[in-house]
Amino acid sequence: MPKPIDNLHKIRPAITFYRVMAYVAGVGLLLLVAEMVLKYSALHVELFAGGDGGLLYFAPVVAEPQCQWYSLFVPGGMGCEMHSTGTGFNISLFILIAHGWLYVVYVFACFRLWQMMRWKALRLLWMLLGGVVPFLSFFVEAHIHKIAVREYEELASKRKAREERRKAASAANANTGEDA
Repeated sequence: MPKPIDNLHKIRPAITFYRVMAYVAGVGLLLLVAEMVLKYSALHVELFAGGDGGLLYFAPVVAEPQCQWYSLFVPGGMGCEMHSTGTGFNISLFILIAHGWLYVVYVFACFRLWQMMRWKALRLLWMLLGGVVPFLSFFVEAHIHKIAVREYEELASKRKAREERRKAASAANANTGEDA
């Protein structure tokens, strides 16, 4: 496995990819929380586009007749099936699915940066929590980005110094070869 100093050309794009995915996953998570509040609060609605209600509209969510009233307030419905009454494109369901896939890409971005920088496992766990705790991804991203850029710059300066030493050594070898 190459050392981080040998992967400098890959680290900068990995930092950018992580940063973008942290914001995308963070916004997706906030949308998911808003969707869940709309669905499982006293409002019991989902957002739809098109269909009978117009361009954008909220449609009620109803539980099966045999369900208790409180099952509407619990994700999973305590075994009760919840049904959307809207027609058209279910934006609430799209947000749910999109966040799941965005989180998968976010996990990949976290793992890629973590692996290239050779950080400890606890830092990876901290990064991954950013995608499941609302607002945390924005704070974690700022912290991790600062650390990653600082370490990247340190590695770049070490690599530059190493290359200068090699050039000086090869120039010295060339000069001693000419003197002989």
